[in-house]
Amino acid sequence: MKAIVKKEPQKGFSLVEIKEPIINSPHDVKIKVLKASICGTDVHIYKWDDWAKNRIKKLPQIDGHEFVGRVIETGSEVKNVKPNDLVVGDSHIPCGYCYHCRNGNMHVCQNLQILGVDRDGVFSEYTVLPDKVLLKIDDSIPLQYASVMEPLGNALFTTTVADLRGKIVLITGAGPIGAMAIEIAKISGASFIVVSEVSEYRIKMAQKLGANLVINPSKNSLVEEIDKLTDGLGVDVFLEMSGNENALNEGIKSLKNTGVASILGVFPTEKINFDMNTAVFKNLTIQTITGRKMFETWYLAASWLKYKKLDLSKIVTHNFDFMDYEEAFELMSSGMSGKIVLNFSQ
Repeated sequence: MKAIVKKEPQKGFSLVEIKEPIINSPHDVKIKVLKASICGTDVHIYKWDDWAKNRIKKLPQIDGHEFVGRVIETGSEVKNVKPNDLVVGDSHIPCGYCYHCRNGNMHVCQNLQILGVDRDGVFSEYTVLPDKVLLKIDDSIPLQYASVMEPLGNALFTTTVADLRGKIVLITGAGPIGAMAIEIAKISGASFIVVSEVSEYRIKMAQKLGANLVINPSKNSLVEEIDKLTDGLGVDVFLEMSGNENALNEGIKSLKNTGVASILGVFPTEKINFDMNTAVFKNLTIQTITGRKMFETWYLAASWLKYKKLDLSKIVTHNFDFMDYEEAFELMSSGMSGKIVLNFSQ
């Protein structure tokens, strides 16, 4: 089969011919990959930046972790899916037995492995995954939207931490997940959605998605604009999607007393400056987010997509044949796209 592989510790990937994976465990499932989308993590690995150099321990390795596929074979103990089922899967591979797994928190398993990071990913014509990470979905869900359900789960987890009914919501960062959060906030009952973003491309995307106010913090003070909007009270809920230190602190300052901050953004360094005293004296609730709730957010995403409550048509902006992966990665790296989907099969 063909696969997109990180062969060398340098920029780029290689398109190579390798053996198809086989089922080795009674709980394994072999899947024909139909579509896979590009994540920011994949871009880090493509560029081979400092994060990738410090995080990726084994080369060569197949990249990618966001996909939709068709089951073609199952191990003898698999009960949740069968051949010909359309499936998606979580990129977090939990052990299923540690303290966290047994307390409903598989997404932070003590022995966690991540697809395309700790083990071979899904940028290939076939993949084999354990049944515990797979979810059968309805065939009516468009494949390109099914392929982005993994990052959609990040957006859902972040956005649904707080009850948004009638609330003023601030989202910092309108990349693909931030853009998804706009859609989720709308259908979750937010009364007013403010987006902070510096990229003109993403500012236009946020406006098209229905954000009520988009602020470019490089041109206008986010805190001052929020102050005017709310008569000095502040926003109810702050969703941090950018991984930018200034955005985090401006968002904290923009919250009302007793407001809620939900933080998904990953920052470039382990230690950053944080306006802790403001957070303390405002009596804020701060929730950090990693991964997706397995499988609470998956079922919610599947239902909203099946019944057409979520519109991802303005967020999934480009489709490429997987043979053209270099062009796709360069476009994703430029920031001039939403989600980009690689087509492996139909």
